[in-house]
Amino acid sequence: MKQRYFPKKTNTPVSDDSVSLNKYISDSGFCSRREADTYIEQGRVTINNEDATKGNRVYPGDVVEIDGEPIRKKVKTIYIAFNKPAGVTSTTDTKDKTNIVDYLKFPQRIFPIGRLDKDSEGIIFLTNDGDVVNKILRAGNNHEKEYIVVVDKPVTPEFIKQMSSGVKIMGQWTKPCKITQEGKSVFRIILTQGLNRQIRRMCETLDYKVVRLNRIRIMNVHLGKLPVGHWRYLTPEEMDTIQKMVSDSSKTEEASRIERKKPEVKKPAPKPEPAKSKEAPKGKGKDVPKEKKAAPKEQNDNDASEKPHKSKKLSYKEFRQKKK
Repeated sequence: MKQRYFPKKTNTPVSDDSVSLNKYISDSGFCSRREADTYIEQGRVTINNEDATKGNRVYPGDVVEIDGEPIRKKVKTIYIAFNKPAGVTSTTDTKDKTNIVDYLKFPQRIFPIGRLDKDSEGIIFLTNDGDVVNKILRAGNNHEKEYIVVVDKPVTPEFIKQMSSGVKIMGQWTKPCKITQEGKSVFRIILTQGLNRQIRRMCETLDYKVVRLNRIRIMNVHLGKLPVGHWRYLTPEEMDTIQKMVSDSSKTEEASRIERKKPEVKKPAPKPEPAKSKEAPKGKGKDVPKEKKAAPKEQNDNDASEKPHKSKKLSYKEFRQKKK
């Protein structure tokens, strides 16, 4: 039995049936855990009317609020496979008129897992489960994504060889990948990376231009015959397989971070003091003028870091009203 220290003002021991604050918020379906951390840092989250901080835990009976509105647990987790058309942006930002959420008009708040370029089409996942988002997106998991790509000129054996072994884009080399030619100007590629516009940048480096890009698989889930612009729920069997594939990933973001030791900064050795001259200073009775020390620089107020401004994201109250 562990003693609870925050935020309940009591010395009564409670069971350790607790959950991290960012996970609790994410489980409500309001946002991902990373976004929840941002709300916490901005001072918009309270536990039992006390300001919360990152690392707090939520216990049974606690009341968590965002912007003064109590968080309510979601009833059911949602997992969707959507065949995104070209021209739709993988963002929840409502300022973007082409955002994926407004296109779908789903009755509950969901957000995409990863991204698919605006000019590309194909399968993308959407969910209200922040844990699955974190686990799938971790780079170390090497989850496969498969694409069919059409380029502007015939594919050559040298092109296939260079693409599969790795291409330098954005100052780094891409990981080796599986690639096969499917037609005169068509190839199939399987990636385990998710760099920004990766396939397009790889092709541009080799003097090719992508004409059409279609993602046909994420992990174990295939696009199949799902029409463009349509979506379907992932099956229980598909979700069971996904959970097994990401089982090596920790469900808590804190446990996944490896603490790295800070490099030891060695202080420079003190300079030896110059030997004092035995010769008497010239001039009797006259003091030798001492060197004047430079006055310390005044601190500039502009050097102080600015406080982060509040996010313009949807408030929790607006989120609740939108769900109604």
